Amino acid sequence: MQPAAIAFEPLKEKLKETWMAGDFGQIARYSQKGAEEFVERLAIPPGARVLDVACGTGNLAIPAARLGALVTGVDIAPNSLEQARQRAAAEGLPAAFETGDAERLRFPDSSFDVVMSMFGAMFAPRPEMVVAELCRVCRPGGVIAMANWTPGGFVGKTFGVGSRHVPPPAGLAPPVLWGDAAVVRQRFGDRVSEVRTVERTLLFDYPFEPAAVVQFFRSYFGPTMMAFSRLDAAGQSAYRADLEQLWRQHNEGAEGHTRVRAEYLEVIATRA
Repeated sequence: MQPAAIAFEPLKEKLKETWMAGDFGQIARYSQKGAEEFVERLAIPPGARVLDVACGTGNLAIPAARLGALVTGVDIAPNSLEQARQRAAAEGLPAAFETGDAERLRFPDSSFDVVMSMFGAMFAPRPEMVVAELCRVCRPGGVIAMANWTPGGFVGKTFGVGSRHVPPPAGLAPPVLWGDAAVVRQRFGDRVSEVRTVERTLLFDYPFEPAAVVQFFRSYFGPTMMAFSRLDAAGQSAYRADLEQLWRQHNEGAEGHTRVRAEYLEVIATRA
C-alpha cells in the first residue's frame, strides 16, 4: 500500500512528460527482435482479443496483429502511440492505439483473451492498481503476460546508477520489483490460477561504442533525458561517467560496437 501523502496525479503527469520526452521509437527498435520472440512464445491464435498495456511504439502489438489477433494498444505517451499507428498502417494491420493508463483501463471486465506488457506497466507507480486492472480486463482463463526488468540484471543496474544521482520520490516501490518472481506471485495472489516465470535475456546490440550508447539514450530516452536535466554540470558529468563505466563493464562487443545482455523476468499468468 502506498503512503497517502504521495500526490499521485501530479506524479502521473510528470511520468507522462517523462515518457513523451525524446523519441522512444529510436530506443524501442533495438528491442524489436526480443519483443517478436516474446509474442511468438505466447502462441496467440488468430482472432484473439489482445490488449498491449503501456505499448510504446507497438513492439508487442505489431507482431501480435501480424498473427491475426484483434489488437488494442494503450499508452500514456501520445507521440509513441502515433509511431505505433504509423507502423501498423505501413503493414496494413488493423491494430488500434489509444491513450490509456495501466492503473485505470477504460475497458469493461473480461474484454480480452490476452493482456500483455513488455517493460511498460512495470513503471506505473501503484502496482496493486496495475494488477487489479490487468486481471479485471482479462477474461477468466485468459493470459496475462509481462516482461519486466530484473533487479540484478543490467537494466536494473542502470536504474541503480540513476537512483544514486537522481533519487526517485520517496515511498514508491521500485519498478524492478516486478522482476522478482516472489513479488510477482504475491501481487497477483488469488486473482490468477497459475503463474509461470522464466528469466530470459534481451540482447542490446548497438553499432557504436559504449560512450555513444550513453549519448544515444541521453538524446532519445525520456527517463535518461529528464534525469540529466535535473543535475548541474558536475552532476551530469558524474552520472555520464558512471553510465559509461557500466556499459563498458558489460560490453561483449568488439571495438566500436556494444553488445550487452539484459536479463528480464517473463511472467505468464492464467486469470482465475
